[in-house]
Amino acid sequence: MAYSKGDPVSWFSADTHSTRQFQFSAAAGRYVVLSFLGSTSRGASQQVVEDVERLRKEFSDERCCFFGVIIDPADFEAAKVREFVPGVRYFKDFKHFVSEGYGAISKGIAGTQACMQYRPFTLVLDQRLRTIASIPIEDSGVGHLEKVLDVVRPLPHFPPHSDAEVQAPVLIVPNIFEPEFCKELIEIYDAQGGEDSGFMRDQDGKTVGVYDYGTKRRRDQVIEDEAVRKKCMFKIHDRLAPEIRRAFQFDATRMERYIVACYEGQHGGHFKAHRDNTTKATAHRRFAVSLNLNDDYDGGCVWFPEFGKKLFKPPAGGACVFSCSLLHEATPVTRGQRYVFLPFLYDDAAAKVREANQQFLGGNVNAPPA
Repeated sequence: MAYSKGDPVSWFSADTHSTRQFQFSAAAGRYVVLSFLGSTSRGASQQVVEDVERLRKEFSDERCCFFGVIIDPADFEAAKVREFVPGVRYFKDFKHFVSEGYGAISKGIAGTQACMQYRPFTLVLDQRLRTIASIPIEDSGVGHLEKVLDVVRPLPHFPPHSDAEVQAPVLIVPNIFEPEFCKELIEIYDAQGGEDSGFMRDQDGKTVGVYDYGTKRRRDQVIEDEAVRKKCMFKIHDRLAPEIRRAFQFDATRMERYIVACYEGQHGGHFKAHRDNTTKATAHRRFAVSLNLNDDYDGGCVWFPEFGKKLFKPPAGGACVFSCSLLHEATPVTRGQRYVFLPFLYDDAAAKVREANQQFLGGNVNAPPA
C-alpha cells in the first residue's frame, strides 16, 4: 500500500506500554511520526529505536510525537523498546492488525510467522492525520530518523491558543491535488482558453444561464479527457471526502462539474455575493469546493458576508469547502490569473432531487458579453 502526500490514514486502537487501547485518532492536533518497525531483531528497526531514544528530545506531544509499531512481544518483555512520555510511544501489534492494515504486512501471509514478510517504513502525518511523507526504512536503518526529521523540522510551528473570532463554517484542506496535477489542469485550460461563464437564475419556470460582467467575470474550461476526470474524482474521493465526512457528517458520493476556471487579473475577474443552490435545477447541490491550482496572483479570495469580512485563500492544491447555502463572494483578482477547480458535491438522496428537477433546466437567456 503506497501513501502519497495528502492521503488520510486509518484510525485504530492498540495497547502501548502504559495505555490500554490507545486511540490513535486522539493523536491528531500535532505532527505524528508513525514508524512500522516490526521487530528489533531486524537490524534496521533496532537502529531506528536506538536513534529515537538518542534523539527523543525532538519529540513531544505539543508539536511532533513518535509512535513505533512492534509485532514482537519479546521487544516489550526484554525492554528493547521503551516509552518516553510525552512524545515517544510504541504500539503492541502482536496480532498484526495495524501492520497489515497499513500494508507493512501483505494480506494472506500475515497469519503465518514462518513466511511473514515485513516491510518497515515511516509515515510523517499532519495534524489531521494525513500523509506528509512516506519513507522506507532501508536495510541498515542508519540515517533513517534523520531523513524523517529533515521532513519534520521545516514544518510550520503551530500558533499558541487564542480567542476565536466569528468564522464561517468553512473547511480548508491542503494537499488535495499535487503540484504536478495542478500544472496539468492549468495546461488543459491554457490550451483551449475557456469560455465565458454565466450564472443560474429561475425565469418563467425554468433555470437558465445569465451573463453579466457586473456580477461575474470568469472563464471556464470543461475537462473532456476521461482519464483526467477520473484523476480528479479519485483525489476528491480519497482525500477530500473523508475530511467533509468528519467535519460535517456528510457522505459526498456524487460530484457535479469537471471544470477549470480562470479569474483574470487583467479584467478584475470576480463573482459577487451569491448562493449556489437557490434555483430549481441547482437545489440538489450540497457543498461547493474551491480548489486553487496556483497561488501566484493577488486578490481572488473567498469571503462569507454573513460571518464577517475574513478572507479565505487555500494554498495551491488545497480546497475551501462550504455549504452551497452560504452567501459567498469571490473577490476580484488584481494581478495575475487565479486558476481553480470548481466542483459541487452531493449525495444519493440529492441525486433524486437533481433528477426530478432536470425538467426545469433551460438554456441561456442572453449571449456572453462581447
